[in-house]
Amino acid sequence: MIRRNRVLRVLLVIVFLSQIKAVAGQMGTPTPLSPEERKKAEAERATTGPLENYPQLVDITSSTGIHFDHKSDPEAKFIAESMSGGVALIDYDGDGWPDIYLTNAQSVEMAQHGIRARSALYHNNHDGTFTDVTDKAGVGFPCWAMGVAVGDYNNDGRPDLLVTCLNGVVLYRNNGDGTFTDVTKEAGLAGDTGWATGAAFGDYDNDGFADLFVSHYVDFHLDNLPAFGATKACKYLGLVVQCGPRGLKGLPDKLYHNNGNGTFTEVSKQAGVDDAEGRYGLTSIWSDFNNDGKLDLFVTNDGEANYLYQGDGSGKFEDTALFAGVAANEDGVEQANMGIAFGDYMHTGRMSLAISHFDVEYTALYTNDGGMNFTDNSIASGIARGTQGYVGWGNAFVDFANSGWQDYFQVDGHVYPQVDEAHAAARYLEPAVLLFNQHDGTFKNVSRRVGPAIQTPRVSRGLAIGDLFNDGRLEAVVENLVGEPTILRPEHGPANHWVSFSLQGTVCNRLALNARVKVTAGDLVQTNEVISGGSYLSQSDLRLHFGLGSHDSIDQAEVMWPDGKKETLTHLATDRFYIVREGQGIVETRLPMHTTNLP
Repeated sequence: MIRRNRVLRVLLVIVFLSQIKAVAGQMGTPTPLSPEERKKAEAERATTGPLENYPQLVDITSSTGIHFDHKSDPEAKFIAESMSGGVALIDYDGDGWPDIYLTNAQSVEMAQHGIRARSALYHNNHDGTFTDVTDKAGVGFPCWAMGVAVGDYNNDGRPDLLVTCLNGVVLYRNNGDGTFTDVTKEAGLAGDTGWATGAAFGDYDNDGFADLFVSHYVDFHLDNLPAFGATKACKYLGLVVQCGPRGLKGLPDKLYHNNGNGTFTEVSKQAGVDDAEGRYGLTSIWSDFNNDGKLDLFVTNDGEANYLYQGDGSGKFEDTALFAGVAANEDGVEQANMGIAFGDYMHTGRMSLAISHFDVEYTALYTNDGGMNFTDNSIASGIARGTQGYVGWGNAFVDFANSGWQDYFQVDGHVYPQVDEAHAAARYLEPAVLLFNQHDGTFKNVSRRVGPAIQTPRVSRGLAIGDLFNDGRLEAVVENLVGEPTILRPEHGPANHWVSFSLQGTVCNRLALNARVKVTAGDLVQTNEVISGGSYLSQSDLRLHFGLGSHDSIDQAEVMWPDGKKETLTHLATDRFYIVREGQGIVETRLPMHTTNLP
């Protein structure tokens, strides 16, 4: 009865706020921080000096050989010019080293004059540098590109690229020889012509072939552009700004079932995930949120209630977001809902969510309590006070220190370049935020204590995490809306232990999407999952990395494959890369590398 009353209260608030927004054209705002929380936020943001037993995050972009310019109109008068910038880590050649794919997008003026923007694929040279192999690979000009996800659509064991576009999607098949082929039409995806944003692969019916979900944003056409500052919805702090998403028509999402023969069939409506209301979809991920052995789907909607589709394992879904507590915040306010950080930050074996938001809001932390129940711990955890005031995009739970506990990292940047003209705290260029996990369910802002690199204001969008140099440290690759990307590397800090697992499916999908690994080292127990998509329109390394702190051995690693089978590995050495094949256990062990071009 208590839970039913809470749901009814939230539902009434959502309905009430929706009516207000329909009249005012503005989003609601979350509960403001208390004076005490504001004082804590100010104190944390003002604290400087190195954080004890923690690495410094250093910008190494210039030494990597990556030279990439994301195109964007400096005035960003149209919403399509503000939303792109996904990045993917993909080992496209199977050499065990993550390569980097960066999406690019035109400005409206470029598009009207037929000028394309070049996306880029960079091959990892194993020495701290990368080489541009875009032209050879054939992935330079997919479209006005938004984001990217990695999957193996034909189940041949090679990762393929799915690029989301202003006018649909492009599917690149990995040919296994360093090249890709555009198979969008033959795969049955050419009919998707709407503004696609966050995509994710996941085998929701467990037939061994990864299915595809594609979020869609607004109905935007270059031949019918919304006039700059035309309505009340095109104003911000008294300034004339780009229009949208409020005032623009939303587009329905798409679910594509993998037919197992290299083609997809669109099944959105019969599956129950067609988004008939046309909410402003952004990022999506698949996971089994209630640990019942059936994949569920979470979708963020900009300024609208989120979706949490609970799956029945046979291809039918029901939106349970409201009852689960993730449709809106604890007061029933629908928020901007952009990037998705996903992880077991509390070591409970359940996957929680952190959703990045707009500047008048704050990052929402939804703690997974089990049984498809989540609690909004944004304020109680300290994440709210660490993120309010920023427009957050790409985000991740990540253990830069290899301590065994995931911190929260978020990259930021405003939507409106015109905001600098307002006499307000908001700025177009914004620093990133790093919140330290205090092992008790709370986080502390340490952004100014881990070096100057993340304090540099940027207009960031996508974020991907992975061990770029196979040395046991996790790097962050950030795609910025304006200018070059940023690659951040943890340097110095404690010499903690770690372990990494690369999973290969045989009966299940070959990339082992949504397989989990549970690692036990003494009293330290952690769980992680192989995920397609997430962050903001981006793709992190598919390998599962675990920091182990001072633990120098692993008692047990339990692999939970998507089809329900389990394999247990015991007495493992730390500081190793393990390749685990379904039904065969460890098939290869690799030692860390010491690359010559790195500190």
